[in-house]
Amino acid sequence: MLQAQIFISADHWKDEIPLFEYIMQFLVKQKVQGATVYRGRLGFDGKHLSRPNDLFSFDETPMVISFIDEEEKVKSALTLLRKEVKSGFIVTNHVDKWI
Repeated sequence: MLQAQIFISADHWKDEIPLFEYIMQFLVKQKVQGATVYRGRLGFDGKHLSRPNDLFSFDETPMVISFIDEEEKVKSALTLLRKEVKSGFIVTNHVDKWI
């Protein structure tokens, strides 16, 4: 099995909806087994810390979308997603399913 993690900002949009919602709808259409969106409390982009929870902070909220499925399904979904969404940082990891 393969796990994909997509790192984005909560402030990014695609076709007039938040990017994280667009990606989740896309993954449903691709019939992946399931996905979860995580909202970050603190992030680092190589330049500065983002603290979206600080009072009056204008920092972008970091988010991660994670999903796991068979390797070919994940690779196919990511290939199609990249044709539609250019932003974000995507990583994959091989994982074992414990039963």
